[in-house]
Amino acid sequence: MKTKYILSIFFSLRALIQSISFVVFFFFIGNLFAADLSAYKIYTEKGKAVDYKTLLKNTEDKKFIFFGEYHNNPIAHWLQFELTKDLHATFKKNLVLGAEMFEADNQFIINEYLNDLISSANYQEEVRLWPNYNTDYKPLIEYAKEHKIPFIATNIPRRYANMVYKKGLESLNELSELAKSYIVPLDQFTFDSTITCYKNLMFDMDGHGGINMAHAQAIKDATMAYFILKNITSKSVFLHYNGAYHSDNKQGIVHYLLNVIAPEKILTISTVEQKNVDKLLDENKGLADYIICVPENMTKTH
Repeated sequence: MKTKYILSIFFSLRALIQSISFVVFFFFIGNLFAADLSAYKIYTEKGKAVDYKTLLKNTEDKKFIFFGEYHNNPIAHWLQFELTKDLHATFKKNLVLGAEMFEADNQFIINEYLNDLISSANYQEEVRLWPNYNTDYKPLIEYAKEHKIPFIATNIPRRYANMVYKKGLESLNELSELAKSYIVPLDQFTFDSTITCYKNLMFDMDGHGGINMAHAQAIKDATMAYFILKNITSKSVFLHYNGAYHSDNKQGIVHYLLNVIAPEKILTISTVEQKNVDKLLDENKGLADYIICVPENMTKTH
């Protein structure tokens, strides 16, 4: 009897120890998952965490979608490509793509490449491509080429933006009519010095700013808005890739669109980097309709 009693106590203790061990094990595993690294998180403008499907769902009734990137952020570029594919699946032949990274005077070369008239080597040699083209923008161009999607070079030729910075806005009047065709019509261009993104350039550039710097930025934004509007129809949806500064706070390019487009037809996306992505910092709230938050130590593309 004593032996049976002792064995009963032994097995009861062993079962208790096993139960405690399982609890400790799952607590440990749970902590591991809780501490799992996140490559990114998506937040609304108010800082509420949402998933990618929510963002995608909210593009369905939009005409203009701005993806504000960090130029060297791989997560932003990956999500750009994924969003492009998903919007193409939704809007099909009505989707139009465009980008800050391509200048308006290169449009005919881009069109020749997209239509298989010239080789990739000729195209890459003659278009003024950014250093990170092969890793970050080539996939978008190749996708457009494969699926016959229009791809619009929206930006002002950089030499003309540089003229504004060096010589002032009035210097553009000296250009030929052909040159001016690659810029927003000068009689349509307006400048609002009270807009934060331009005011910062005038006063917060450690002595490198000033009115010419702000005008150079604004002429870029106005030109991009001009070519976006020029290449959209009543049925099409325009997805534009640009540095976040060009569309954050619905300023920059969006400011010029809002002169003629209802705000509810525009959706903006921004990219930010934080040490911890589990909560959106107050300073990053309100930048866009959706904010992609990426760890600040994320690998860079260049």
